[in-house]
Amino acid sequence: MVVDDAREQLRDLSARLVRLHALLLDRERHGPVGSWELLQLLLRDEQFAWLRSLSTLMAQIDAVVDADEPVAAPDAQGLMRDAYRLLSSGESGVFQDKYRAALQESADVVMVHAGVAGMLRRHRVGSIENG
Repeated sequence: MVVDDAREQLRDLSARLVRLHALLLDRERHGPVGSWELLQLLLRDEQFAWLRSLSTLMAQIDAVVDADEPVAAPDAQGLMRDAYRLLSSGESGVFQDKYRAALQESADVVMVHAGVAGMLRRHRVGSIENG
């Protein structure tokens, strides 16, 4: 049995990003919201627009992971670099500004962020600073 290391790395990254996305989403919504309504908010509401770049990256990772063909190491590294760039506090943008605020205000976000950062470091993608 051949282990698809690149696929496993992306599965790990995906699981970590799902946890991060859920925390960030919880910070944005006010009160209980059903699944369908939440999806509509994510897709259409301006309050959630900043999360779309993370949602898009997660969808790209999942598409590669779920594909039938083997995952090429350079493709996995490229997606991990994209995650690093998105979560890196050194860049500026709507997502990065809101993300830095979440890091300042939520210990839970910091903890999940640290898990993503550690995973990316283990795969030599780089380090992520905490703002």
